[in-house]
Amino acid sequence: MASYPTLKFGVIGIDHRHVYDQVASLLEVGAQCAGYYSNGDVSTLPGFQKRFPDIQRVDDPRRLLDDPSIHLIVTAAIPCDRADIAISAMRHGKDIMVDKPGVTTFEQLEAVRKVQKETGRIFTVNFTERFEVRAVSRATKLVREGRIGKVLQTVGLGPHRLNRHLRPDWFFDPARYGGILTDIASHQIDQFLHFTGCDDARIVTSRYGNLAHPDLPGLQDFGELILSNGPASGYIRVDWFTPDALDSWGDGRLTILGTEGYIELRKYIDICGRSGKDHLFLVNNETAEYIDCSSDELPYYTHILHDIFDRTETAMTHAHGFKVCELALRAQENAEVINEGGM
Repeated sequence: MASYPTLKFGVIGIDHRHVYDQVASLLEVGAQCAGYYSNGDVSTLPGFQKRFPDIQRVDDPRRLLDDPSIHLIVTAAIPCDRADIAISAMRHGKDIMVDKPGVTTFEQLEAVRKVQKETGRIFTVNFTERFEVRAVSRATKLVREGRIGKVLQTVGLGPHRLNRHLRPDWFFDPARYGGILTDIASHQIDQFLHFTGCDDARIVTSRYGNLAHPDLPGLQDFGELILSNGPASGYIRVDWFTPDALDSWGDGRLTILGTEGYIELRKYIDICGRSGKDHLFLVNNETAEYIDCSSDELPYYTHILHDIFDRTETAMTHAHGFKVCELALRAQENAEVINEGGM
């Protein structure tokens, strides 16, 4: 096995709680954090400082961008700001890991693509509902082994708890978060391409709306879409309707239908069933079984480390990442806006 130098990274923007997992997972694979920058005392700052008390806060992001010893910049800034941070990082010779959504407009997508091609730097979008879920790691192995035959369809459900009192102002401004399909549904689009092996898809239909929060006009609390490529199809539903009594922020599920069986993932909770996360159910012509995936590996961060030093694309190809961003933007832009009052 190749021996790699210590990966050194900096953080610019901690506005979303996903930054906790990004930083913790990089530290777990042996990386070293050189510092973080936050534009103001955002709501995630106390949680970040509690989790990482030894990481230094810097007063200017240029201290991280100009540091020649830093290989990677990580950002979970406000979604509309992530593209500019990524472009700046790449132009400073850094690779960049962006929390999803990587971009919020087509103009940002084209700008990021252009700079990535010019600089040759790595631009990777951390789709946490695949890269941070051990059950998805196991499902990937099972599908690649042919345990359910050829994948015909994915059904991805991404419900979330609103936690309204904890949300910052940008959370309710679609110009800043990108819209529910650009944002949350990017996870399920990523999983459709990943499990079907498709490199593109057609948006058959998409729609979104604010169905239950008229006092928050900028919130899109429900969205759905269907995409397809040849015989493969995917249905996606995302929403902000997780009830308070559920012992999880969301009952995220994924069903993968194949020609010889199917897999269902209950990623974060098995309602009134087994405790913990990462539940997988496999059904084919030989077995109908439950698999506990809580000990499976999460290879994304190890692959990122290797990619940075080997200049490879094992964690996620740029073609895949950019295609997910493009499809999410297209679904959002062309979506029917649901009228709460009906027809």
